[in-house]
Amino acid sequence: MDQGAVDTEPAAYARATDGAPVASPRTPRVGRDLLVIGLICAALLAGVAVGGVFLYRSLYSPTAFVERYLALLGEGRAADALQVPGVGIDRSELGDASLPRNASDALLRRAALAPLTDVAAVSEVAKDGVVEVTMSYRAGTHRGTSTFLVRQHGWIGVVPSWRFARSPLAVLDLTVHGSMSFQVNGFAIDKRQVSPDGAKADPAADVPLLVFSPGLYSVRVDTAIASSPGVAVLSDAPMKSIRTSVQATPTSAFVKVVQQRVHEFLAQCATQQVLQPTGCPFGYVVDNRIEAPPTWSIAKQPTVALQPDGEGWRIAPAAGTAHIVVDIRSIYDGSLRHVDEDVPFDIAGSIDVGPDGTASIRVTSPDFD
Repeated sequence: MDQGAVDTEPAAYARATDGAPVASPRTPRVGRDLLVIGLICAALLAGVAVGGVFLYRSLYSPTAFVERYLALLGEGRAADALQVPGVGIDRSELGDASLPRNASDALLRRAALAPLTDVAAVSEVAKDGVVEVTMSYRAGTHRGTSTFLVRQHGWIGVVPSWRFARSPLAVLDLTVHGSMSFQVNGFAIDKRQVSPDGAKADPAADVPLLVFSPGLYSVRVDTAIASSPGVAVLSDAPMKSIRTSVQATPTSAFVKVVQQRVHEFLAQCATQQVLQPTGCPFGYVVDNRIEAPPTWSIAKQPTVALQPDGEGWRIAPAAGTAHIVVDIRSIYDGSLRHVDEDVPFDIAGSIDVGPDGTASIRVTSPDFD
């Protein structure tokens, strides 16, 4: 091949490249790829943002903080719920909230918790550095709504941590008439166990008990001596006092025991062959001389009824009839009169219940009780 033929191709190339660059066929494809990549990145960033918001709301928000506390209560994890920041309180906080400083923590345990279900967020409102979180729930068979105050408590990495600005605990101020012992959600309590006075606790005094809020607390008396229907109390407001009163009634078994004791007491009285049996509610008065010791019997037993006496019980006044048989000699003319008649009488009585649940029954006449 000659030299002229060899030189023609470079010259042609130079002319082709002297002007504007020739577009590569790959340029439109690269642009489309970059656009797709940009859209994908934007979508990923949006997804990360949405996911971050979701994670914040579900894990790190004030509402999520309160939801975890309620979940612990719903699972019966009372000890863990007390460890949630801001739940535990000291006595000065109770005093500042006008609540009794001596409130017992006996009910802050798993055995005294009722079911808490259907928890749902209602609202979350920030105000003056505090967040008001309102939640709805079902406590036992009762629906309720409670508002909690939450404030920020530092950071966990890049997310905020929270604590209750006001403890969600409340005080159940309970008065139980007719029994020193009672149950709350099936958990047995004796007033002497939760009173600062111990065994010297005043039976008539209120019993202040710390409780979780929210929570349903059913109070009832169920002992061998007394019983009562359950009284349901819903604690739905943090750091508030919930007052309730329970009146117990004597059990039929206890009334039968008292009735038997009265029978035994009167039977013992009837064994005394004197006109005025000692310590007994009946007797017979004569102005003359008896020929022989009288004979007593009980013609009609009084029907026992019990009535409240402070925080205990007493035997209500009841009527009975004794019967006496005796011969009486007149000191004036020596005549003999045979007496065979009924002698009406009344009884009353007091009942003292000891710390071990045993009852001391004392039968008297209403005039001397």
